[in-house]
Amino acid sequence: MAYSSSTRDFVALSDLHPNLARPSVIGVVIGKTDVRSFPDRKNIGSERYTFSFTIRDSPTYFINVNSWGREEYIRSLSESFRVGDCVTIENPLVQSKEAEREEKFNPVTPSCYKLLLSENHSVVKTSSCYEMDTKLLSLLHLPVKDPQDYYSLGDIVANGQSLEGRILNVLAAVMSVGEPKYFVTSDKRKGQRCEVKLYDETEMSFPLVCWDNESIQLAQSWIPRETVIFASDVRINFDKFRNCMTATVISKTIITTNPETAEANALFSFIKESVQSGALLDKMEEQSKEPINLETIVDVYTVEQLKEKSLQSDGKLDPIYGIIYGYISTLDIDNNASKIIRNRCSICRFLVNEVSNTCTFCSDISPGSKSTFASFDILVDVTDHTGTLYSCYLSDCVAEETLGCTVHEFLMLTEDKKTALKWQLLLERSKIYFKVILSPSWRSGLKMNVLSCKLADPVEASQSLLGKETENKRLHHMA
Repeated sequence: MAYSSSTRDFVALSDLHPNLARPSVIGVVIGKTDVRSFPDRKNIGSERYTFSFTIRDSPTYFINVNSWGREEYIRSLSESFRVGDCVTIENPLVQSKEAEREEKFNPVTPSCYKLLLSENHSVVKTSSCYEMDTKLLSLLHLPVKDPQDYYSLGDIVANGQSLEGRILNVLAAVMSVGEPKYFVTSDKRKGQRCEVKLYDETEMSFPLVCWDNESIQLAQSWIPRETVIFASDVRINFDKFRNCMTATVISKTIITTNPETAEANALFSFIKESVQSGALLDKMEEQSKEPINLETIVDVYTVEQLKEKSLQSDGKLDPIYGIIYGYISTLDIDNNASKIIRNRCSICRFLVNEVSNTCTFCSDISPGSKSTFASFDILVDVTDHTGTLYSCYLSDCVAEETLGCTVHEFLMLTEDKKTALKWQLLLERSKIYFKVILSPSWRSGLKMNVLSCKLADPVEASQSLLGKETENKRLHHMA
């Protein structure tokens, strides 16, 4: 098969062989290494420069390309294109590859050949005007390995150090992308490092480390909590300093961004549901070792103002931290205890599945293990003079502090004492610290987590209410 344009015919990568005279090929760049240098054996004291990349022209075929030459030529060629660009190569040398030796450091390809570029005879151009571009660019979303051949992050963590040094495939979502860090080694070589945090249904935070400029630039294009990647041939290691498993991008690695596979689509659905339900943000917060410092929360809101923010957000709203001077208007703690007490994972403190008694964000927890603990998980209504926010979360340690008792102590109370406790808190003017996120599936469109709830100082509450009324009047006159 050959691809055609208005000016030139391109040989399909699958049809290449060493006897072809002056072949031209076209493909999309799916992998690329940084420029490196080695001592030149023929010219003592000088260095030769090299870099390699991988191009693809069909769902089933891709090939490695190597270039050697002067520093000026190699650096100029390397800087002329990136992963994701479509390139044409004129007159490469088609050479048989030594699979066992070469695939130790280069991506494994279906071709039994490799392409070599010569500064004097080969030409590489970035292509943007050929009819094949759209079809070629769609290949960027097809993994180079079997889409079902990957380890979940939970599997890697569960297997632990038995996977030390193994080369594996990983399918995961991007939680966060760190800033690149630059350094100089003891032998005066410049280096860089960037760490990406991955997650999936089984593990909430897993480090992917990038040491080369190409993968770091690619990572900077990923959108946290929206991007999914299929990383083929990453190296798995145990980080003794942090006491955790990590993945590292190496010269063999090819990363497919937002792969179009059934497995990736399932992960996309998980991301969407987690973000919409607020479970992802909750989990990120729960994993933080440092609790939220309430002293940093100073903005006072009314219920009405929060609802207005929701209506004006156009579907996008960053978490809001603030204070409401109001009261708990619904607190159903004196009926069925099973409705307000749930099991949490003792490792990550996330709620475990009630049926299977397993944590969806870290290792499985068997029903007979002691890896869970009982925790409050209460839905309350929060009301002030402007309205009510329904089904707000009062849970875990915050609930214990608000109720003034632990789960164990609460379960020992008689029904009458539970009712008495309820009425100690209901309709009492309180200073309520909160975090609110947009949640379309929630009754009010907002999901509130109570961070603290204590009886309000009457003077402080009155001054705050008076200040809000004055501000509202000023805004009304300005309008």
